[in-house]
Amino acid sequence: MSTCDKLNGQIRQQTVSSLKTYLGSDPTVLSERIRQLDREWDVERVLESGAGSLMLAGSLLGYRKSRCCWFLFTGTVGFFLLQHAMQGWCPPLPAARAKGVRTAEEIGAEKTVLKRMRGDFAEDTADADSMLTQAEKQ
Repeated sequence: MSTCDKLNGQIRQQTVSSLKTYLGSDPTVLSERIRQLDREWDVERVLESGAGSLMLAGSLLGYRKSRCCWFLFTGTVGFFLLQHAMQGWCPPLPAARAKGVRTAEEIGAEKTVLKRMRGDFAEDTADADSMLTQAEKQ
């Protein structure tokens, strides 16, 4: 929601392209891709791990150097994390999205399409784009 439509469209198109390569694939290949997606980091996890790492580093440097500036750094990172929790946006978010980091919903939609391709659902699996549209509605 906080990402520009152009970038959202690019990420979606990359997902459609990826899905097209799996059309007609063997169920074991589809299952392996689903397992890969289970391990993919979504944007929340990327932001949280980055913020946690920076806060830990700032705290350790502040403790070792006894300088207030490191604690201000830690506080700024904490503020960004809180801002993301409250508003759904923070300064590092556009950079993560520009690198192609997807939301949990985007990853989940791709998994749903792959499951449909695998035959987990009793619906047509001929067109990757229309299947992704249907999965996004769920």
